[in-house]
Amino acid sequence: MTTSIKPDGSTGVSKKSVQTVRSRNIHSCNFRYAGRLSNENARALTELHDKFALNVTDALEIYLGASLRLKLLSLEQMPIADYISSVPSSSHLVPCALNVMESNFLMEMDIALVFPIIDLLLGGLGLSFEEARELTEIDEDIMESVTAIIVKQVERSWRTLNLSLTPGHCIKPVMIQQVFLMNEKLVLLMFEMTVGGTTKPFNIVLPTSFVGFLLRHLKAAQSKKISSLRLLRNPSLRERILDCDFKVSSDITQMRVMVKDLIDLKPGMILKMKAPLKAPAKLTVEHVEIFDALPVRNGTRKAAQVLSQSQEPVATKE
Repeated sequence: MTTSIKPDGSTGVSKKSVQTVRSRNIHSCNFRYAGRLSNENARALTELHDKFALNVTDALEIYLGASLRLKLLSLEQMPIADYISSVPSSSHLVPCALNVMESNFLMEMDIALVFPIIDLLLGGLGLSFEEARELTEIDEDIMESVTAIIVKQVERSWRTLNLSLTPGHCIKPVMIQQVFLMNEKLVLLMFEMTVGGTTKPFNIVLPTSFVGFLLRHLKAAQSKKISSLRLLRNPSLRERILDCDFKVSSDITQMRVMVKDLIDLKPGMILKMKAPLKAPAKLTVEHVEIFDALPVRNGTRKAAQVLSQSQEPVATKE
């Protein structure tokens, strides 16, 4: 702002300065999109839970003794009210308490997947039922072991947080609002599970506040891993060559034999090498003479007893 002094001694502010001060950059804000996951964070969550899906597939296939597939399809962020309205009344819902931030996450399995799993655990073929019914207490008790396996794989995927998770009891959809805060935004990880001939949705629901906490720890662990790799010293050529393989042999080098003796050579004949038996051989490495050595035996294996180092290593001519 510019202040000018008039001839009568009074002061004034120029209109140009006022206009400059009042000009502001105003952008519209859509609060529906506030706090949304960035593309980078979405990719990190996708990569993390792709591995989770593979681990669950392996673990449940071993436990059930049948083929099973779990595949991550997508993830979506939504208000809790929108999620509650989309949950079928017959879904198998299991909350699990997180020992950080006093929050919970939720596992949602389509009821059509529950009955083939129970059938497999009871010795059946994993057949599905045409008419879905409500789960009994016995059904829920049988499913607890499957839920525990899935939760174990969740702990494995989130190992950077060092969490110990304990699943709760099965709840009805109307009780979801007791698991999450009503003003909470949720991140819905949508999977597709196939058991036998049945393919239905399987979802994991996370509060957005916990997702941010998880992503921060993932990035910190990744940066720590990269920094630790940078501190590793590159091994020298001498250190790297210690792990290399070389051809070592014990030979009597620079021997001469008449060509006619080789031509007349037949099986059973003896070729005179014209070298004393007590004369030491040469221990060669890739045909380079390194030591004088005597041929000896070590148990049932041939060996060489090193006597002295050669004066100057000499490469033999081929």
